Amino acid sequence: MQLNTLSMVHDFLNQNIRPGALCIDATAGKGRDTALLCRLAGRSGRVLAFDIQEKAVSRTRALLAAEGLCADVILDSHANMERYAEAGSVDCVVFNLGRLPGGDPHIFTRADSSVAAIGAGLRLLRPGGVMAIALYYGKENGYEEKAAVLKYLKTLDDRVFSVLCCDWANRRGDPPMPVFIWKER
Repeated sequence: MQLNTLSMVHDFLNQNIRPGALCIDATAGKGRDTALLCRLAGRSGRVLAFDIQEKAVSRTRALLAAEGLCADVILDSHANMERYAEAGSVDCVVFNLGRLPGGDPHIFTRADSSVAAIGAGLRLLRPGGVMAIALYYGKENGYEEKAAVLKYLKTLDDRVFSVLCCDWANRRGDPPMPVFIWKER
């Protein structure tokens, strides 16, 4: 297995999600993270998945059906996730920010809604809950979102959240950046 952002995020999720968990996939995309969250949370858990693209919602639902998994897949912005869960009730929130690899390069997340969504996700996390962000940047979507997200994360109270931003020192191009957040209390 090659060490990359996706493998790091999946290892993090495997280590932190238990059966019965309430999880949110804030950017459903192709549905792979949603499916992983469903498997980890088990039948006693619940998974909410969001995307603003109808095609992504359809693909996620189809993947879940093919794998015999169940989640609430919602056609809505991740910035609105607080409409679907109570503050302090969520065990895990996952984001893939930027553009969908292999998808339409002109469709990508934006700094304003992503920062709002991260804030919403942090309010939804229970003490001991976690957030994982795969931050894709460069190319068509540029660097604005990355800069805004990192600036926002630096403002989080270190008595409440621990934030680890990982950067690849020897990878060419603009490799996606893994970010991990733990809610302490």
